[in-house]
Amino acid sequence: MVPIRPHPVMPPKTNSNEPRIDPTYARFRMILRRSPIHGWGVCAGETIPARRKVIEYTGELINRKETKLRGVGSHTYLFTLNDYWTVDGSVGGSGAEYINHSCEPNLRAEIVKEHILYISTRTIARGEELTVDYRFSKKVDKVLCRCGSGKCRGTINLV
Repeated sequence: MVPIRPHPVMPPKTNSNEPRIDPTYARFRMILRRSPIHGWGVCAGETIPARRKVIEYTGELINRKETKLRGVGSHTYLFTLNDYWTVDGSVGGSGAEYINHSCEPNLRAEIVKEHILYISTRTIARGEELTVDYRFSKKVDKVLCRCGSGKCRGTINLV
């Protein structure tokens, strides 16, 4: 069974309003900056080759009941791990929680042995914003997309 607590290696954030990338979980240099997509974004600090692990999405493991409580509001950092567990990146997150959505992403999420890994889908240039397709369910309220991609489907939800 997976415990409900922050990752033991993860140092606590000194200021919850201060975004950061934890180098323990990042395999490449990354830079946090304001994003034209939404709020903060993560940009490549160096060229990232295709098909490489870029960063692990970490945070507090919470059950479905707690997920429903925390999933309210405009800014949540919840990633569904499986049918029961969700990772809340706002508590002990690696910085991957600041990676924005795009309908034409340069990262894909892969769950390996209950670890959420972001893998590059192509070579990513230094300075380019890192993005992933959030793939929200059709069953939840639609969330408008602001990725600006030529392949934008207009919503973060699957259609």
